[in-house]
Formats: sequence, structure tokens, C-alpha cells
Amino acid sequence: MKNMLSITAVTLLLISAFFNVVAQPAFQNEIQAFKKQDNVSPPPANAILFVGSSSFRKWTDVQAYFPGYTIINRGFGGSVLPDVVRYANDIIIPYRPKQVLIYCGDNDLASSDSITPQMVAGRFSQLFTVIRNALPKAKVSFVSIKPSPSRERLMPKMKQANSLIKSFLAKQKNTSYINVFDPMLLRNGKPKPDLFLEDKLHMNEKGYAIWQKAIQPYLIK
Repeated sequence: MKNMLSITAVTLLLISAFFNVVAQPAFQNEIQAFKKQDNVSPPPANAILFVGSSSFRKWTDVQAYFPGYTIINRGFGGSVLPDVVRYANDIIIPYRPKQVLIYCGDNDLASSDSITPQMVAGRFSQLFTVIRNALPKAKVSFVSIKPSPSRERLMPKMKQANSLIKSFLAKQKNTSYINVFDPMLLRNGKPKPDLFLEDKLHMNEKGYAIWQKAIQPYLIK
């Protein structure tokens, strides 16, 4: 009987542990790592915040591309716009940045064929509202969804989502739309292959050099 009770207790503990893992929100470990880092070395106030998915996360030397600007990078890989909304109170609002640059939407479209450009634009609008309500004086900039060889089939949707977000931002104060899509294309309209790593999705130094050139004119001194 005691053995049966022990087995039952262990089983219940294992089930509980399983559901705790399953219930843990996506990217929780990355967000907690950011918060731990902030506790050890608080980031400066009134900085420029880069937030979004892996194209920012992998830009580990982003500060070197923008000397004279104070950059905080809070990209977390694989994220979609609802993830950025979910963690806005953890990795956007507390920093009180003077400008927020967002790169996201790429993974939204890639996650399912059912995700439309209109849905991506709606998700961005929700994120924008969260930021604007909490940080009314901060400039909000959107870095356009980039083309890539691995997601070439999604380029028509990307163009439409970019256009919808650009139109939305044009109606808002203190915003900017930053076009990195067109400079990354060949004359035939296909993505330049030499801008990417072997996965044909994430960028190498040449790709980030194009981003630096496109982004810098829009940064606040």
C-alpha cells in the first residue's frame, strides 16, 4: 500500500511539473534573463530601444553600428507581435526610452498560411497603442519586414503588411516607417543572397550594413 501511495505521489509530482513547463509562457527564460541583466546593470534612461524578433536579437554589436547613440537591444528570437505585446511591461515600458524601434511581423506571416497582412497590421496597431499609451512622448519607428531567400514565397504578403503599417503610421504623430525591404532586393526583385547566413533567413554583416544605412537617418540624437 505504501509503495502504491509513493508511486501515486511521484506520478502526481511529475504531472504537475509537466504542466508547469507547458504552462510557462514562450520566451519566459529570455525575458527573465533580460530582467536579471537589468538588475545587475540598469540600462540608461532616455535611450533608443530596439525590440522585436531575431533580426534584432542577432544584431549583438548593434551599438557599434550607431556610435553617438545609446542603444538598448531587447530582440528575442522567434517572437511574433503578440509576444512583444505580452512582454511590453517587462522589456519596453520600464526603460522609458525616447524612441522605440520595432522589427517584427516576419515570423507572424511564417507561422501559418492563415495569418494575413491585415492581421499583422492589426497586431502592430495593438502594440503601437500599448506603447503610445504608456510612453506618449516616445517616437515609435517600424523597421519594415525584410525579404529573405528562405521566405521568398511570403514576399507578396510582406509587401502588403509593410504597406498597411506604413499607412497606419502616417496617420500617427511622432512615428517613422523605415524601409529596409527595397534595398535588400536585386534588380529582378529577388532578395540579395549575399546578405544572409547559411540559413538564408538571418543576416550577415553586409545585411546589417544596409540596415544601418536605412535606420540611422531616423534615430533621435
